[in-house]
Amino acid sequence: MTTTDEPPVSAPRRGIESNGINVIEESERKGTPAGLFWPWCASNISVLAVSYGAFVLGFGIGLWQAIIAAVVGAVVSFFLVGLVSIAGKRGSAPTLALSRAAFGRWGNTLPCVVSYVLLVGWETVLVALSTLATATVFERLGWSHGDGTKVVAFVVVALIIVLAGIIGFDLIMRLQKYLTLALIIVTAVYVVLTWDHIHLSTARAIPHGGTSAVIGGGILVMTGFGVGWVNAAADYSRYLPRRASTGGVVWWPTFGGSLPVVLLVAYGILLAGSSQKLSDAIGSDPIGALTTILPTWFLLPFAIVAVLGLVSGAVMDIYSSGLTLLTLGVRIPRWTAAAFDGVLMVLGAIYIVFYSSSSFIYLFEAFLIVLGVPMAAWCGVFLADLLLRRRDYDEASLFTSRGIYGSFRLSAVLSMAVGTFVGWGLVIDTTGQGKGLDWLGYFLDPFGFGGKDGAWAYANLGVPFALAIGFVGYLVFGFLGVRRQERSVA
Repeated sequence: MTTTDEPPVSAPRRGIESNGINVIEESERKGTPAGLFWPWCASNISVLAVSYGAFVLGFGIGLWQAIIAAVVGAVVSFFLVGLVSIAGKRGSAPTLALSRAAFGRWGNTLPCVVSYVLLVGWETVLVALSTLATATVFERLGWSHGDGTKVVAFVVVALIIVLAGIIGFDLIMRLQKYLTLALIIVTAVYVVLTWDHIHLSTARAIPHGGTSAVIGGGILVMTGFGVGWVNAAADYSRYLPRRASTGGVVWWPTFGGSLPVVLLVAYGILLAGSSQKLSDAIGSDPIGALTTILPTWFLLPFAIVAVLGLVSGAVMDIYSSGLTLLTLGVRIPRWTAAAFDGVLMVLGAIYIVFYSSSSFIYLFEAFLIVLGVPMAAWCGVFLADLLLRRRDYDEASLFTSRGIYGSFRLSAVLSMAVGTFVGWGLVIDTTGQGKGLDWLGYFLDPFGFGGKDGAWAYANLGVPFALAIGFVGYLVFGFLGVRRQERSVA
């Protein structure tokens, strides 16, 4: 008899999802691919995307170069999310549980750890941003009383995120639909109220940059949005019936995720390109700075919906991080895992909001650079494995080291490791402030990219290189292993 390490499905609790990383039963599969539009749109329609306009211009590129970089970066990165979503439909299990087919039961620990840190890190970042934005708005309204405002905002935001993560899938999917509609309305009002701050002549006068800078801006958008979600994509498609349209499963996350990013980053480029003062302010408080150009009467509704936009992303993160914790082998109910992640999120956000002395953007960009590379390498391996498989996943083998996927698959682990090693050699800490990150970029000179001070140093080339190496490496060295697996269950 084959034993498994799958956490047992928790006993039903009123209103709380009982499924963990188990394969979803046929009777529980529901919905259509179009339903994937709502979570991906809501989690990316946040006004944080407007702030990315300043970040992209920070590469020293012109108006149209920045817009092109934003469009390409957003669409390509969410296309990856759509492709990973196919696995959820085919396997009806969470993303990192399905990753065991490529890496083996224990070899999969490597991507699980990277994914878990990335997800908990995003939760922490979004809670910190929400708290800082609320404090800024309350200060402008004259309601601020020192750190008391931050404490209240912090507690409310953290509580909403943790409760939604505990309750689970159905609540999250309903919540994201309503948040999308609310965010569209308020964001449209924001655009109308701030349109007079755009000076096209000033934005068009920004000097053009080199090709490397444009590529760097596009990769920054890729890393900050779609690449940051690939490890969670199948978590939201796993409830779909297996007969659902594969094309739809790819299209709706791609469209839903990239549409708000393209529109909001482009608008942020226009705003930041029109005012150097605003662009500089966004660096230290990406959300709060955007309120400084609003009339007082709109501050409160803007703050509420802006914070909810950040909350929508954090809710998806905490749900997926809980599933990833279970995939690591922790045998607790899913809702307990979400609650544990909430504790880590709270502790991390307290440090950023109340104790960190660095400018926020320095911490944020350094975080993205380091973890974006191994996640891209994993994504390449995962997509190659998905492409190679002609049959559905063997469900029982996902939860044991004695099944056809085995304990450790060297082809996947090495492909991810090599992709990460090469990728870290082609990125640097673009902020110049990240402590202990000066070791990055060791291949920029040997590979002919001009070293750490060259034109390509800030292009974040390590992200697409890691993705490509993971993909090609596994296609070449994992092909025979996948064929052996499928013959064994034929």
